[in-house]
Amino acid sequence: MFVIRALKNLPCEMVNLVFTMNAKGTAVHNDISRQLYSQDQIAERVAELGAAITADYASLVARGDQIVMVGVLRGAAMFMSDLARAVQLPVEMDYMCVSSYGDGATSSGTVRIQKDLGCQIEGRHVIIVEDVVDTGLTLNYLRKNLLSREPASIQIAALVRKQHEGQAPLEVRYLGFEAPDEFIVGYGLDYAERYRNLPYIGILKPEIYT
Repeated sequence: MFVIRALKNLPCEMVNLVFTMNAKGTAVHNDISRQLYSQDQIAERVAELGAAITADYASLVARGDQIVMVGVLRGAAMFMSDLARAVQLPVEMDYMCVSSYGDGATSSGTVRIQKDLGCQIEGRHVIIVEDVVDTGLTLNYLRKNLLSREPASIQIAALVRKQHEGQAPLEVRYLGFEAPDEFIVGYGLDYAERYRNLPYIGILKPEIYT
């Protein structure tokens, strides 16, 4: 109660600062070198992707087929929830946690399934929802893993694809944005579990992770 009363006495810009502090005690926005995509741009693009998915799957749902959206935790959580709301069809939502990063900035190359699906996908249409396609190794592994479970079809929706040299060949049917091969954070994307709550996508300053 004391904290709420204290915040009421602060100007708006100070309240925003209080709620955007990182582990070092500085405003997280100061750790961003530049913004790539704004909150409004993200919302607009997610709505477009939702409309595209609705158009592509409407006839399948009409004949009784089922859609399962598989969100890849933790980075895709925000994208998944917004995208699902933009799809004007019945969908089931499930999640997997697949990691190759740990707490660092570079992929380890070793993929581990930390949480598997709670539903069966055999005979159902699967849309993998991913935050970022970087090397593509994790997503490629996940796609092959899910294909072995015999879904009716499988497609990929990714928020961002980096322009990464040597990226594994993957067809991303529903792509939000392209991004340079730099460390990007915000709207679910993180560095060492920080910056996920930024409402935009931006490039992290190199001195933060080097």
